[in-house]
Order: sequence, then structure tokens, then C-alpha cells
Amino acid sequence: MSDPGLPVKISVKTTIDHDETFELRVFGTYLEKGNAAYLRYEETVEEGSVRTIVKMAQDNALILRGGAIKMRLPFELNRKLNGSYEMPFGQFATMTKARRIDYSYENGKGRFDVLYDFSMEGAQASTYQLEIAFQEEKK
Repeated sequence: MSDPGLPVKISVKTTIDHDETFELRVFGTYLEKGNAAYLRYEETVEEGSVRTIVKMAQDNALILRGGAIKMRLPFELNRKLNGSYEMPFGQFATMTKARRIDYSYENGKGRFDVLYDFSMEGAQASTYQLEIAFQEEKK
């Protein structure tokens, strides 16, 4: 992707099983290409720097993370999909099943919302809700 995209302010909120919530605010870029849109941002975690790409479309999505944590989480409405989660001490097989995928972008503001079941290495699934709001950063 050579197009640098639009600079955006991003708010990421993850809720696990309706009771544990994590929030992140970062700056990144937004890019539309083909039938999908892409958000790119970087965050710093305990293990180091993590680059994230979120590919958003109407009925599917993909979250790719690279750097200190490597992760591939694919989403498709009502389908179980295999992914992976890799940390310094090992790689784990993951499974996602999206119950809802919502994506919209209008007038410099966007929303991406996915409700999904997630399990790692066959453990009992937890329900995650990922809400990303982003808006064009005016220079």
C-alpha cells in the first residue's frame, strides 16, 4: 500500500463478556481500496511496539497485528474462521465467529463495530465487542 491514506484520530474500545473493557486512543491512517477500507495504527504495549491493520467491509473484516505481538483475526458473519495469535513464548490457534459486523464512513467520520465469539486453542469461547470510531484529523 503506497498511498499513505488520510490521517485520522482513532478510538478503540474492546469489551469482553460484557464486563471487562479496554480503551485505546491513537492516531493512524484511513484508506479506501477496492471494496474495503483500511485503518492503520501503531500502539506500544509491554512487549514493545505493535502495528495494526484493520480491513473493513460490509460482511467481513480482518485484523492483522505485527511487531511485538503477531495476530491474524478474520471475521465473516455467522462463520467460524481460524486465525492465529503469536507472542514471544509461542503461537496459538484462534477461532472467531462474527455475530455482527457494522462498518460506515461518511463526511470524514467512520465507525466499525464487530461482535464476535473468540476462542484460543479450543478453550471455551468468550464474547468480544470491538468498537472503533475514527475521524479525519484536520491539519
